[in-house]
Amino acid sequence: MNILLNGVGRIGKAILRIANSSTSLNIVAINELNSNIDNIAYSINYDSTYGTFEDKFKVSQNEIKNQTNTIKILNHNSLLDIDFKALNIDIVIDASGANLDASKLQELPLKAILLTHPKKDADINIILGVNANDLNTKTHKVISTSSCNATALLPLLKLIDEKKQILCGDITTIHPLLNHQKVLDGSCLASKNRDVECNFEFGRSSTQNIIPSKTTTIEACSYLNKNINSSIFSSSSLRVPTDTVGVINVALNVKEDCTKEEIINICKEYEENQKFKVFLNNDEALVSSDFKKSEYTTILDHRFTDVKQAKMIKLVVWYDNEWGYASKVVDILKLYVKISNNNK
Repeated sequence: MNILLNGVGRIGKAILRIANSSTSLNIVAINELNSNIDNIAYSINYDSTYGTFEDKFKVSQNEIKNQTNTIKILNHNSLLDIDFKALNIDIVIDASGANLDASKLQELPLKAILLTHPKKDADINIILGVNANDLNTKTHKVISTSSCNATALLPLLKLIDEKKQILCGDITTIHPLLNHQKVLDGSCLASKNRDVECNFEFGRSSTQNIIPSKTTTIEACSYLNKNINSSIFSSSSLRVPTDTVGVINVALNVKEDCTKEEIINICKEYEENQKFKVFLNNDEALVSSDFKKSEYTTILDHRFTDVKQAKMIKLVVWYDNEWGYASKVVDILKLYVKISNNNK
């Protein structure tokens, strides 16, 4: 299937780099607001976080080429402006972050559109380790691959809920800085996706501060699992001045009694039997940069796993919010292609 990647920002670039070596994926076009094609190739080839891309792209007229792929570059303001039939596109990966009307996406002449953000009115929100078996290529066209935080958190919450029944809980996400933040103090920032007209905290320097914020992680989880919602979970976020790798501090009150050893064994058993690279159990003395570029997205740090009064579980989850999440988007895309091919 021919694939168009919409947007090569942080997530789009990681998706392209990961997918570049896959024989089952054929990215034939990129739509990007940046009209400087030389800069597009440059930004893919060189990255301050993940280093230089070995299979470098070079510019040839309106295309970029490397040893593996030839990709046409488009500069449309919206997916709705693209002639997909003329380009023979089957699937779009939308890594732009734009919040488009799902009904308009349904009208596009495509087999599927993967959105790299949570979307309540998508045909399905997919997180590997949670509901991969529900993917139906015949009925699911607008497919959300959820968020990096929910991708890391929900497989764990689903597992604990099935084993011990979660009564309530609290999460705090410690998240690296993002491009929309300010390097030095400036004016407040708006967030259309979060219905915020002027966020004072995000107007402060992202390199000098730990910045508290709200998080939509639990809301994103609720799109897949109604048992995990804001009526039983409180949540908050701290934005910190690191380039990548986030961590989630999790506290859960459960119905069934448990022990620390039992919870660790439940996690290790899951890792041994999992179908996708989701769970990874860690006991080493590691720090955030040690998890950079990990394809595992629910990395349990059992140095901090604990149980109090047989009912309160404490867990710490690491995840690469860029590369790890992007690897799961690619895995979901591969799953879609595999299911589609099996249905032929």
